Amino acid sequence: MKKVYFHTLGCKVNQYDTQAMLEQFLDNGYTYTNNPKDADVYVVNTCTVTSTADKKSLQMANRQKKLSPNCELIIAGCMAQNKGSNLLSTGARLILGTHNRSQIVNLFNRAINENRQIVAVSPLEFVGFENLNIKKHNNHTRAILKIQEGCENNCSYCIIPTVRGPIRSKKLDEIKKEAESLVEAGYKDITVTGINLFCYGKDFEDKKNLLDAIEVLNSIKGLCRLRLSSLEPGFVNERNIKRLKALDKLCPHFHLALQSGSDRILSLMRRRYNTEMYSNAIKMLKESFTDCSFTTDIIVGFPSETEEDFNETLDFVKKIDFMKVHVFPYSPRENTDAALMENQINQSLKKERVSKLIKQSNTQMDIIYKNMNNKTVEVLIEEKTSKDRWKGFTPQYMSVELIGDFISGELVKAKIIGHKNELLYGEKL
Repeated sequence: MKKVYFHTLGCKVNQYDTQAMLEQFLDNGYTYTNNPKDADVYVVNTCTVTSTADKKSLQMANRQKKLSPNCELIIAGCMAQNKGSNLLSTGARLILGTHNRSQIVNLFNRAINENRQIVAVSPLEFVGFENLNIKKHNNHTRAILKIQEGCENNCSYCIIPTVRGPIRSKKLDEIKKEAESLVEAGYKDITVTGINLFCYGKDFEDKKNLLDAIEVLNSIKGLCRLRLSSLEPGFVNERNIKRLKALDKLCPHFHLALQSGSDRILSLMRRRYNTEMYSNAIKMLKESFTDCSFTTDIIVGFPSETEEDFNETLDFVKKIDFMKVHVFPYSPRENTDAALMENQINQSLKKERVSKLIKQSNTQMDIIYKNMNNKTVEVLIEEKTSKDRWKGFTPQYMSVELIGDFISGELVKAKIIGHKNELLYGEKL
């Protein structure tokens, strides 16, 4: 029996896409291997959001060809969509973009049978939402459910609209069907994801939106927790908050990408909010949900970012109690307006600013985790990590280690007794 291995880079949408493609192989007689050396087919599901992501994607492809020259290589995802036939030199049997993933095995078999390389990169302007229903995930309790594809925000630095195309949404009945199947398979926690989740339903004539989708999911029997992979400040208003508060399964963990704490830089980025709007969104969520946690993304070293701009970002981060800040140095992407802007920041200064912001983020994170001491939390047990230790997650997406005998998928009450970095230690109550 032939074996397939997947290496996935990037976001939760990519994780979902990988699982969907993997299931295509499993349905066609392959088995999955955790060891790339044993693989007959090696799939790199790539990311292209930064130049570093491109380099990592190519490194994984080239490493596998050296490690196992007879292994067939497939390069899929965002970098494949962007570079297309330019990746033929890697020796990949199939180069598959961000559509036709449901045909990955058929396309691969055709390439093998015809003894040639195939580039399957389709224009995305007129394609619909590709239903990639999945049956399971690698972990036993949490699943990802993709309900939206594409973005039309046209931020000045971002290549994603080019490689993911326009907004397309999964129909409500299909969302419910897939979620029910996942719950029946034993998943207790579902994260709803998309390229621009806020825009879900904007391509529908009936005006159904993200709230309609998560209300459908909240009604599913057997589902314990419901998460949103991301929100935008523009989504957070009194009307939407009222509907969100009515969802008893919604976890109070919110990821709102900030990108910069400088209004001047946000304007250059063509973000659709300013720091005041962002602060108000955080305030409304804090007032509406008990013990909520916040995470964010920030780009430093954007073209023309001054020390004053950066310090505004640093000060803004200090003001918001972020549980974690994902910090990225600005990376010029081809065919984006920001790549052509004047006053590009040098790498050493970007690196310095990244380091400062990460240091501040870690300081705040440590305070948040210390403040969890002696608190009672609900832990969804996920996996055994050693002989008598298990790991699970709180509704706020904090990882907790417990000692004892548990069952994957079990919900337990625990008292927090300490922490190390991003891991809480607890005792079952």
